[in-house]
Amino acid sequence: MRVLGVDPGLTRCGIGVVEGVAGRPLTMIGVGVVRTPADADLGHRLVAVEQGIEQWLDEHRPEFVAVERVFSQHNVRTVMGTAQASAVAILCASRRGIPVALHTPSEVKAAVTGSGRADKAQVGAMVTRLLRLAAPPRPADAADALALAICHIWRAPAQNRLQQAVALHTSQGPRRPQKSHPSKGRPA
Repeated sequence: MRVLGVDPGLTRCGIGVVEGVAGRPLTMIGVGVVRTPADADLGHRLVAVEQGIEQWLDEHRPEFVAVERVFSQHNVRTVMGTAQASAVAILCASRRGIPVALHTPSEVKAAVTGSGRADKAQVGAMVTRLLRLAAPPRPADAADALALAICHIWRAPAQNRLQQAVALHTSQGPRRPQKSHPSKGRPA
């Protein structure tokens, strides 16, 4: 499975591609950051993020895209930029028919480090170890993008089984209890 992880942001949008399957060693295919100038017009910044993501999609042809789910922060301006960059990533993938998964920061931290409260240094260190890299990817947004991809690779099989079970249950409709019928032709 090849997953493009996106750590959304308007100034720095982390991008990382990881390939592998759960339970086996993973391989980093590429990592980087799409940057936009903070003083540029919002529209131009969003176009630059879109062009950067489109380049990564063209070059690496992922099967899935994993995007960090936007969560409430104290700084509304920051959360708005994150949400806008996130929407661009979702749009780029959806336009191509690539499935998108959203993972919360605590889900990603828990998957990669074992603790949903891990700090950026711990995430970077575990990404480095899991992908057998010489040094943690810089900036931290790049390491976070790789962590998103790793999280998705590890969580996707369980999520797919759960979705299939729900779909099967839903397609069969509500079940009614069977009435028992006394046997015909047998003495009571």
